[in-house]
Amino acid sequence: MIRKLFMTALLAIGLAAPVTVTAAPLAKDVFGHAAGPTGGSPSAIGSYAKGCVSGAAQLPETGPTWQAMRLSRNRNWGHPELVSFLMGLSQAATKMGWRGLYIGDMSQSRGGPMLSGHASHQMGLDADIWMLKPSALNLSPSQRENISSVSITDNKGVRPSQYWSASHAALLQSAAMDPRVDRIFVDPVAKVLLCQANNNQGAWLQKIRPLNDHDYHFHVRLKCPAGSSGCETQTPTTAALSGNDNGCSQAAEWIANRISPKPAPTRPAESDYRHPRSFQLSEMPRACQIVGTAR
Repeated sequence: MIRKLFMTALLAIGLAAPVTVTAAPLAKDVFGHAAGPTGGSPSAIGSYAKGCVSGAAQLPETGPTWQAMRLSRNRNWGHPELVSFLMGLSQAATKMGWRGLYIGDMSQSRGGPMLSGHASHQMGLDADIWMLKPSALNLSPSQRENISSVSITDNKGVRPSQYWSASHAALLQSAAMDPRVDRIFVDPVAKVLLCQANNNQGAWLQKIRPLNDHDYHFHVRLKCPAGSSGCETQTPTTAALSGNDNGCSQAAEWIANRISPKPAPTRPAESDYRHPRSFQLSEMPRACQIVGTAR
């Protein structure tokens, strides 16, 4: 009886009524389900792993020298500078014996954290380019979902595979020499091969950065384009700042470590790492909060 009277009193003042808690939206859900790009002047905002893009352009699904792959992901968007770069590189590829390029993930229509996969690709300045030489440029959407790229390394990751060619080297060099490019992530095997082919000479080699899981594609990252005042440039490497190291020795160390692995160094700071998919919208740059929710 006392319990009943107590509950009745609580209900009367609203304390026992059901409480509706609205969770803060995750940025990946906001940007991943955006209806399309925003209007206005194009601008890359924030950083590569915590940013967005306004006024994005869409790389056409098919062009005379390219095809966008995995169309179901709707990630063939980017700053117009990136779209222009990819079109130009695909045309250059035809002079190297390729029919063109298969273009993998770029960004979402407003950039931002993705529903799956990448930590970066958020400002419309990153793009993955397949190592697979196109056999055709009239693939259907279904074919683009099911075809796979090829690895340019052997199964131990220490030597080139049968798919590596001089034209791959030429394509990577052409991309790296473009002044709009900040860096290119690719498997260290490719970096070592480029260093050997060029006698470790060439400032452009510094832009070629070794990274695991980049043997099926290479990842091009552009610098902040003009008109993007809210874009944060990536910190140059020590070697780039000093101007006396193109990173060839570092890439060779990656291969040596694959042959005879060394214990990974302890990095306490890594325990604080959060994947961008966990970011709430409120944690994104203020301008990106506006871009993400604009109608």
